[in-house]
Amino acid sequence: MLSKYVFAGDKVDLQAVDRLASEGSEIKKVYTTKVYDVITDDRLEVVMPMEKTKLILLPIDGEYDLCFYTSLGLYQCFARIIDRYKSNNVYVLVFELTSNLRKHQRRDYYRFSCVLDMKTRELKSEEVQAVEANQVLLVPGLPLRRSLIVDISGGGIRFISDHAYEEGSMVYCTYQLVYEGTAKDYEVVGRVLSVREVANRPGEFEHRVQYVNLDNDTREEIIKFIFEEERRIRRNKAK
Repeated sequence: MLSKYVFAGDKVDLQAVDRLASEGSEIKKVYTTKVYDVITDDRLEVVMPMEKTKLILLPIDGEYDLCFYTSLGLYQCFARIIDRYKSNNVYVLVFELTSNLRKHQRRDYYRFSCVLDMKTRELKSEEVQAVEANQVLLVPGLPLRRSLIVDISGGGIRFISDHAYEEGSMVYCTYQLVYEGTAKDYEVVGRVLSVREVANRPGEFEHRVQYVNLDNDTREEIIKFIFEEERRIRRNKAK
């Protein structure tokens, strides 16, 4: 299965599983590198990660959570390092899968339930025209409404507001995500797909929004935030 979905050159994130992560804070870090070669359906070579100009010698027998960014989508598995060596002047790690490869996002992306503050407003007509022309034009200083994100994905968000935006309208959304201890502000544009009043909460409206013209780097950051939050929740449940 591995060779059908993962290919040489694909980006991959490595993070130690809980058992190994508990040995020290440094090992919890996510290392970004790339696939060097797929050997069999349960073994692959990964370029040894680096920090600045220093190779990171991850330990033999260490088990890691691997997240692959492929042309077919985002895939995840657990794998164990069984060897390290130099191949054609490239230092590589050999991983053996310890779980099945699974897709991390559906066609509409995996949705992560959460509670995040957000501010929103409807786009002005000139901003909508710019977005439809695949350009960026956001008028600064316009008033924003407080909203609350209740789930987030690489494809969009679902949020609650005391204002009902029209279906089909475009909204400006700004919110903050914390990943690896660092907070970052995000400004995105989305199209309202559906609106409904929240049951038993008169005057509050649930909106389902799909991102419009979201760049790949931002999408990947959002997906990585979701994965990190899932890992954190799993660690807390295991305690």
